[in-house]
Amino acid sequence: MERSGTKDRSVISLRVVRSELGSKTTKSWRPTHKRDLKMKFGVGVLGATGYIGTPYRQEIREASGESRIVAVCGRRLDLLQAAGIEDRADLVTTHWREVVEHPEVNLVVICTPDALHYEEVMACVEQRKHVVCEKPIGMNIAQASAMWSAVRMAGIGHFVPFWTRYVPVCIRARQLVQAGRLGELRSIVCRWHNPRPSSMPLTWRDNAALSSAGSIADVGSHVYDTLRWITGREATRALAMASVLAPPKPDLGAVNLAEAIEWAKSHTGGRAPVSRKGTAYDYASIAFELESGIPGTMILSHAPGMRKGMAPEIELHGTEASLAVHRMSSTITIADHDRDPQVFEKVEDPGPGNRFRQHVFPAIRARMAGEPTEHPGIDDGYQVQRFTDAAAASAREGRWINLSDVDPAGSS
Repeated sequence: MERSGTKDRSVISLRVVRSELGSKTTKSWRPTHKRDLKMKFGVGVLGATGYIGTPYRQEIREASGESRIVAVCGRRLDLLQAAGIEDRADLVTTHWREVVEHPEVNLVVICTPDALHYEEVMACVEQRKHVVCEKPIGMNIAQASAMWSAVRMAGIGHFVPFWTRYVPVCIRARQLVQAGRLGELRSIVCRWHNPRPSSMPLTWRDNAALSSAGSIADVGSHVYDTLRWITGREATRALAMASVLAPPKPDLGAVNLAEAIEWAKSHTGGRAPVSRKGTAYDYASIAFELESGIPGTMILSHAPGMRKGMAPEIELHGTEASLAVHRMSSTITIADHDRDPQVFEKVEDPGPGNRFRQHVFPAIRARMAGEPTEHPGIDDGYQVQRFTDAAAASAREGRWINLSDVDPAGSS
């Protein structure tokens, strides 16, 4: 999610095509003509050379029958030059509006820092460009609500990469819950750790001015979306404690996450000339309540030392049985009433495959046609932001926060 520059426009013209701005009035939804549903996507990638954008571009290139990368944007020309050649892009630029306004771009993939999403998504709506927006979709619920309203009115295709929905062991857990295997759901326990190396330098993810709510909105978005998808219930309130556990980190300037992780591998000792403590949360413990009064708790972390794999990521406890999801081993454990837990199933996991070909492009086409789809979109990003905003507000204020308090409009 690499930040795109907004000043001192610098463009390398492999073949730069400019267009006039479209109408600034957002038009209401109209069904897409059937012939357009078979069109090849002309893709523009914002944050093209970052930790997320780089593998996305590879998947888009490999889905060449359905798409072509037309334009790439990022903050660093040294990385962009190589990306433009690799993608055979027509436009390489540090100014993101050049991408959104490009006449041959009809789908924009947004992998920039959280603080930039709102303006970029709203520009896509104005230009009637379909959009893939990384989570969290905004810095706060006001932005997320406005984005969802605008996208819905424009009738454009949209997708938000809540990839955990496609993990086979999670799919199987959902099937079991929906089949009633656990009886009535009574409580939930979650642990989601993604530890970063202790010597890893600062990135934009450590900056509270660019990150929506640190680990609460980063891994917390995945956790909450997975829970609401499995259980079919939304949260009603949250109580959180959050902190920054990592010690001061080296400040190397504008490095992306991939570069930071690589740097940490060869710099495990000593101190950098300049070190600063991050300001975005890297740890949170959240108590929450789902509809029907179901209590839950989740622990979220990117902090060094909070190692993953020590326990199942998800526990779902019902009147008839309890179920545990172990993502790392792709196994489901079940404890039936008054019996010890047993491994219920080892779920085959062939890997994610090409996510754009399998999930993103079908989701965009379905929404273009006005058809219902279970693929996650901006509407799901909005619902998730209601939860992460409530949790972040609770961490600041030290009290229970109702989701209806952070977003009185609810799901309307």
